[in-house]
Amino acid sequence: MRLSQAIDAYAAHLGDVRRLSPATVRAYRADLVDLMSASGDIDIRAVDLGGLRDWLWRASQRGDARSTLARRTSSARGMFSWALDNELIDVDPSLRLVTPKKPQTLPRVASAEGLDELLGRAQAAASEGDPVALRDHAILEALYATGIRVSELCGIDLDDLDLSSATAVVMGKGSKQRVVPFGAPARRAIEAYLARGRGALAARAETPTPAVFLGVRGGRVGPRTVYDLVARSISPIVGQSAGPHALRHSAATHLLDGGADLRAVQELLGHASLGTTQVYTHVSSERLRAAYRLAHPRA
Repeated sequence: MRLSQAIDAYAAHLGDVRRLSPATVRAYRADLVDLMSASGDIDIRAVDLGGLRDWLWRASQRGDARSTLARRTSSARGMFSWALDNELIDVDPSLRLVTPKKPQTLPRVASAEGLDELLGRAQAAASEGDPVALRDHAILEALYATGIRVSELCGIDLDDLDLSSATAVVMGKGSKQRVVPFGAPARRAIEAYLARGRGALAARAETPTPAVFLGVRGGRVGPRTVYDLVARSISPIVGQSAGPHALRHSAATHLLDGGADLRAVQELLGHASLGTTQVYTHVSSERLRAAYRLAHPRA
């Protein structure tokens, strides 16, 4: 089987059998197409460890980040493991392929006070009654209250919302549903948007949509619109360019600072592994150490 055929079959396996999201499948496919560009559309049995190492070396020479190299290593190992299971190859050439270690970086976190000011400004803008301002306030409150991903927020439909219990059903990675709670400020902002903003936006649409959050033309709001909104709002608070994940990181860190259980935060964020959530304990520890050094006379 040619490498191009194997890539197509593996991508179909990821989407149809493993039920990975289209975005994840596209990322895997792009990595493997890059491998094919480096090696040519050869028979999959002709790919060896040396060729895979040369592919990663070339990627590093052109300046690809270590996180990108790690993802490409994972993509190759996944496909060749699948190929071995399906008897397309006799030996897995990726078994000894080493994954570059990702640099340990702590997420950017905004202060609770800074976020209070941000949300206060959004609320003041929404009080003027502009539909987009009402929507933006509700989006910011919902993201900070729940820590959900932008894609999850954009996917929320009206039937997914239960304002009486202040919960929402979201579709996370791997098409896994979970229920997330939110507090009174987020509920008030969402109620105000649904009562005075969504109808005006929905009236602009050619085709009705069940989405909660709408764009200026009345369709489901897109991730780029939300990204730009959050980046524009939160970057001045963290002191550098930041996107929606900074709001997600802040929600998780503030929950742990307030005494929330790590596993509860894991469930709220939709992390498959507790290890992913544990990075926020490092952030909380750093904040504790910084406070200690500033406040203790013998620090």
